[in-house]
Amino acid sequence: MEIVLVHPEIPHNTGCAARLAAATGLRLHLVEPLGFSLEDRYLKRAGLDYWPQVDLVVHPDWERAARALEDGAERPLAERVRLFSARGGTSLFAIDFAADDVLVFGQETSGLPARVLDAWPDRHVYVPIRSGVRSLNLANVVCLGAYTALVSAGEPLPDNDGAYVPVPADGVQPADVARRVPVGDGRER
Repeated sequence: MEIVLVHPEIPHNTGCAARLAAATGLRLHLVEPLGFSLEDRYLKRAGLDYWPQVDLVVHPDWERAARALEDGAERPLAERVRLFSARGGTSLFAIDFAADDVLVFGQETSGLPARVLDAWPDRHVYVPIRSGVRSLNLANVVCLGAYTALVSAGEPLPDNDGAYVPVPADGVQPADVARRVPVGDGRER
């Protein structure tokens, strides 16, 4: 299972998603353009000292991200993609997730691009909220979506007895751990 943030704008939300990725062992993909730099202090702060544990991949655009997510997968992306939207689809709690699903979230102010949503109209996922509330915070939806999907797919959750064993971070920045997909072929470098 993988998490994809398409054009995230707020470094704190992305940092929280990175911390979740570290806690669950899920790979985090960011699709440019980003609304911040990978050197942003708020991004680093929200991810705390967990950046060495984050499997972070940065893609130059959605098309290259989709190709990279498709490359080497057993099932086509069309069968694995789950597009989170505040504007309808199937409730998060009514979906049977699979272990290789790709959870895709859009930017905070406008959600996923129409071309992405239109490509897979039957793969939209929403979190039920009361009418009159526009949407939930992106970091909250990523967390809720990831844990719900893991449980639904029957994936084991991290075994944590409450102990904390620090992993040396030694000033590691998000930019230090990011693998960038080159513009040319869509493969990670």
